[in-house]
This record gives sequence, C-alpha cells and structure tokens, in this order.
Amino acid sequence: MRHAISVLLQNEVGALTRLTGMFSSRGYNIDSLNVAPTDDPSVSRVTLVTTVSDSAIAQLNSQLAKLVDVVNIHDMTLGEHFERELVIVKLKLQTGGLARALLLAKKFGAQILDDAQVSCTIQLTGNVDEIDRFVDAAADIGELSAVARSGSVAVSKGEVTLSSFDAHHHLSA
Repeated sequence: MRHAISVLLQNEVGALTRLTGMFSSRGYNIDSLNVAPTDDPSVSRVTLVTTVSDSAIAQLNSQLAKLVDVVNIHDMTLGEHFERELVIVKLKLQTGGLARALLLAKKFGAQILDDAQVSCTIQLTGNVDEIDRFVDAAADIGELSAVARSGSVAVSKGEVTLSSFDAHHHLSA
C-alpha cells in the first residue's frame, strides 16, 4: 500500500541520512522525498512516500519514532489528509502545439510560465493522480524535454497537526 509519512525532524547533521537509512537498510524504496523548513528553525518537515505493506510500515514508523532526531511522525494515509505535489513541465512543441498547450493548461488549471512557439513551460499543483494525468496529457502535445516534480507534501485534515499528533494518538513502541 502507498503511504505518505510526515516527520518533524531536528535540523542536525546526518538526521536525514539516519531517517532514510531506516528504509534502505530494510530494502524499502522511497518513492518521493520532500524536506522543507518549518516555522521553527531547529526543525524541518519531511514528507516521504513509500509503497510497502501495512505491517512493514507500522514497524518502520515505530523504529523511526525511536530515532533521536525525530520530533514527531505521522502516517498521513491512516486518516483524512490533504496531499499535493508541484510539477513543472517543459514541452518542445511542433507547429500549432502552443495552442494545444494553452488549452491543456486551461483544462487542468495550470499556469503557463513560458509560452514560446517552440518551447512551453507549464506549472501545476495538484494531487498525485492529477499530476500523473497532466504529465501524460502533456506528453501527447509535445516532447517532454523536462519534468520536475516536487514530491508530495501533506497535512492532516481538521484540527490535528503533526506537532500535536502524539497528544491525540500514541505511537506504537
């Protein structure tokens, strides 16, 4: 099953390596990894996506929670959440391709960053399925000369935040 895991991680040398090492040492792949600062300069928010069994992710989450650098952890896919990704696509266009690219952008609610006749750059923020559909549709319009995806970011729906998650749920040891 696909899991989107959010982690508050101390900004310490080697912290991200220790976190990702938990996955690689057990033979699990990380499909997407996003790391960004939070409102606290000593903590970063990590969102990683992996596809493993439910039992494997429960064990991984438990072991990750024991890492000294991990402030908090939450498997977003266990509850209602918002998950988004950003993609920037650069298309090499044939004659007449720009009009099709503009229609594609309008259809998906994407933003045109560069609209030259032979090359077009488009940005879209959406859920993972929408991003996948957009990239596939863009490939039908022109040659994909660059695809840059941010990786997923996620937050819980409702009042629970990652920093308050442990007050509402207990991590299994």
